[in-house]
Amino acid sequence: MTLQQLEYILALERNRHFAKAAIDCDVTQPTLSAMIQKLESELEVKLFDRNRGGIQPTPIGKKVIAQASIVLREASKITDLIAEEQDSLHGNLRIAILPTIAPFLLPRLGQSLFKALPKVSFEISERKTSQCLSGLMDNEIDVAIIASKAKTEGLDDTLLYYEEFFGYVSEQEPLYNSPTIRSTEVDGSRLWLLDEGHCFRDQLVRFCQLKSFINKSRNYTNGSLSTFMHMVESGAGMTFIPELALDRLSPEQSKLVRPFTIPKPTREIRLCYREDFVRKRILGEIERMLRASVPKSMHELKTGQQLV
Repeated sequence: MTLQQLEYILALERNRHFAKAAIDCDVTQPTLSAMIQKLESELEVKLFDRNRGGIQPTPIGKKVIAQASIVLREASKITDLIAEEQDSLHGNLRIAILPTIAPFLLPRLGQSLFKALPKVSFEISERKTSQCLSGLMDNEIDVAIIASKAKTEGLDDTLLYYEEFFGYVSEQEPLYNSPTIRSTEVDGSRLWLLDEGHCFRDQLVRFCQLKSFINKSRNYTNGSLSTFMHMVESGAGMTFIPELALDRLSPEQSKLVRPFTIPKPTREIRLCYREDFVRKRILGEIERMLRASVPKSMHELKTGQQLV
């Protein structure tokens, strides 16, 4: 049994397709298939069912795959420990970030992150909160930028900054004529919101007490903030935008922004990682640069702001 074979069965579990798993591992399909078969012969168990319905792990295969994930995660710590001991900032870093944070935070970093850490190879992906947390636990990613505290055992987090929510209101909406928005004035039937599972949506639904938010006339699956903003600009309804979006707006777009009255809904942006993550120096550098990329006024919770 080799670590390489364990990597192959994890790739096959992720892709459920031999050709895709082979591409993922940068080997030929016959090589990957042969190595997995060799492992099955050595263990004297069948790890995957191969049938017309697709590739599925067997019951014992699921247990072996789960253990393989642990083994590979622990093995990867050896090189990380050496790099940390040598005070070296190099290697690969896999970062996941929420889709409601990435478009506004990453451009503020520009090329500074890559210039400051030239020997680090970054892999950046957008994921929902639940996918970030499961990715950390499954060792698919190293760190995640999320908008809530990590309440999963084995994970830890560090506060980066606070971010206020603002209304983005069409000129056709009654609220457009108000300088501020009260949460009780938000009409769920006129609101564009992300799908369930996005904490951005969940936090604002709770804050505005939209207990029976059903909007069949405006059902938009897999929508994005930018799409909803364009809908508002065309004269349809309202949506919410995060604070970092404000400085990217044109003068005409800024006319559609409405702040909330006190209490102002605000979220915590946090850097999340596994408790046993050993690359403390690179973690510290990432944290420092992320905090430096936003205004210092966002480092503290202001009077009148309320966490959601």
